[in-house]
Amino acid sequence: MKISVITAVYNAEKTIADAIESTLAQDYPNVELVVVDGASTDGTTALLEAFRDRINIFISEPDKGIYDALNKGIRHATGDVIGFLHADDLFASTDVLSRVAEVFADDSVEAVYGDLVYVSKAEPDRVIRYWKSGAYSAAKLKHGWMPPHPTFYMRRQLYETHGAFDTSFRIAADYDCMLRMLGEVGVQCAYIPHVLVKMRLGGESNRSLNNIIRKSKEDYRALKKNGVGGVLALCWKNLSKLPQFIMKS
Repeated sequence: MKISVITAVYNAEKTIADAIESTLAQDYPNVELVVVDGASTDGTTALLEAFRDRINIFISEPDKGIYDALNKGIRHATGDVIGFLHADDLFASTDVLSRVAEVFADDSVEAVYGDLVYVSKAEPDRVIRYWKSGAYSAAKLKHGWMPPHPTFYMRRQLYETHGAFDTSFRIAADYDCMLRMLGEVGVQCAYIPHVLVKMRLGGESNRSLNNIIRKSKEDYRALKKNGVGGVLALCWKNLSKLPQFIMKS
């Protein structure tokens, strides 16, 4: 089984090397690394050149945002399974993709996800928030539940059949996509009760008050669009984050 890991990047010279090295350090033997650079204007492209012989698919051109870049990556990926590692993120251990592949050995499993920790931007070993996903049930979607998207792996054919990211969303296209796949499509998913990804704090959705407001509006639109819920689901979604600041392991 080939696993494609897609990394979209734009002007991330301080973290991109860590992200790439984290993928290359995985002990799973059949990984396709897909890097989509949005024509960075800092030192990102120069850093990526050092990895060119180990990047399987490399695209560097202007795009219309992160979801447009991820859609490009999906179109070019050839793996049986697709996942994402953002330019600020790291795999939590070298055996993450081996764990993912082990679960996908069951042909009935269509998607896999796990836990995620938010870490300090300057100290990626210092955990700030712990996102423990828990087992999936359809009822949880109506209460604002979602798996952490950076831990979400799905069979490529599902993207080909049901579409990828709706780029009319600027911040919440990942939430919209997962609601569609888990709700309308009804993909069969499995939970890995381990931390799979370390996410540095300071991402797009919580970078400013305007972005937080926009994220909430887009989350609400995604809920209504997919017929999952409305204001109450959005409230539960936001309130469910509070325990993440208490749980650290």
